[in-house]
Amino acid sequence: MRIAIDSNRYDDLITGSRDVAEIVETADAVYLPFVVVGELRAGFATGTRQAENERLLRRFLMKDDVEILFADAQTTHHYASAYAQLRRQGTPIPTNDLWIAALVLQHDLSLCTRDRHFDKLAQIPRV
Repeated sequence: MRIAIDSNRYDDLITGSRDVAEIVETADAVYLPFVVVGELRAGFATGTRQAENERLLRRFLMKDDVEILFADAQTTHHYASAYAQLRRQGTPIPTNDLWIAALVLQHDLSLCTRDRHFDKLAQIPRV
C-alpha cells in the first residue's frame, strides 16, 4: 500500500499514535504532500518548539520510503476535476485539502487523515 499522510495524522504519529505508526510501518511508500509540509512548517513557525519539530520532520523525511510529493501540470487537472465534483455536490473542502486530494488521485494513493470532509470524494481510499 502507498499512502499520503495529512498533517493531522503526521501530528498523531509524532505524538505516539500506535495505529498511525503501524500504517506507516506497513506501507510500501509514504508521501507527505508539499501542502502538508507547508502546513506543518507554518505550525512550527508559530509554536514554541520550532527547532525540535523541524528536526523531527527532517528525520522523518530522511527515511528511505518517505518522500515529499510535489504538484505538477497533471496535478492541476485532478485538482480541477475534484473541484468541479465538489462544487456540483455542494460540498466544498478547504483549498489545501483539495491540493492533497488532487495529489492522492494523481498518484493512486490511499490517504491517512482524520478529516471527514475527504469522505465527500468517495474515489479517495482512506486508511
